[in-house]
Order: sequence, then structure tokens, then C-alpha cells
Amino acid sequence: MPNDTPNESPIDIVQRQLDAYNARDINAWLNTYSKDATQYILHGQLLARGHNDIRARMTSRFAEPDLHAELVTRISIANIVVDNEIITRNFPTGRGTIEMLCVYEVVDGLIHKASFASGMIRLGA
Repeated sequence: MPNDTPNESPIDIVQRQLDAYNARDINAWLNTYSKDATQYILHGQLLARGHNDIRARMTSRFAEPDLHAELVTRISIANIVVDNEIITRNFPTGRGTIEMLCVYEVVDGLIHKASFASGMIRLGA
């Protein structure tokens, strides 16, 4: 699906996906990604390729009652947006937070590639 708002900057698109994430609206969230988008562990393994894989990977996460991403800082260079976030989640071991570094590459108004680095899980947060 092409970007509905052609004047959106890469920062606008990444913010829209963050807002959809916090709303746990998987369809709105996927609409910020290109159909053939890929997700990776930063500098490493492929996590998902395309909407079907990404949806399968994220459906259970979007069902977590405490899911929320707090943006700590954001930087952008051209079409690359990097977010540092604190994510509240319901882990198998309990409610907690995890720090994430999220690197998004935006092409033609959609996220084409996303890479993630994770910090340590802090339970009880």
C-alpha cells in the first residue's frame, strides 16, 4: 500500500508507526511498512520478510495488555530514522521493560527495512 500522505517525511512515517504500535492497531502499523519490508536483528539475522511474516511475528505482542513504547530520543539522516525506546511488555516472566534501538529505512513513503537491538529485560517496571 503506498503512503496515503505523500508529503510525510520519514520522521512522520516512523511516528505514525509508533502511534499505531501504541494503539495496538496492527493494520495501521503494517500500513507504514512496504509489502516486502524486512525486519532484522541489528547487523544480524532476518526476523521477518513481508507483511505476512511481520504480522505473524507481531500479533501476540499487540495482544499484550501493557504494550507501550516510550520514545526516548530520535535522530534522522535523510531517509534513515533511529529511535531509542523503552518498551513496556508482558514477558512470560512478568511485566517489565526493555530498551530498544530501532533503525528504520524509509523508501517511497514506507518503511522498507527495520533493524532492532535490544537491551536487558527489567522485570517489575
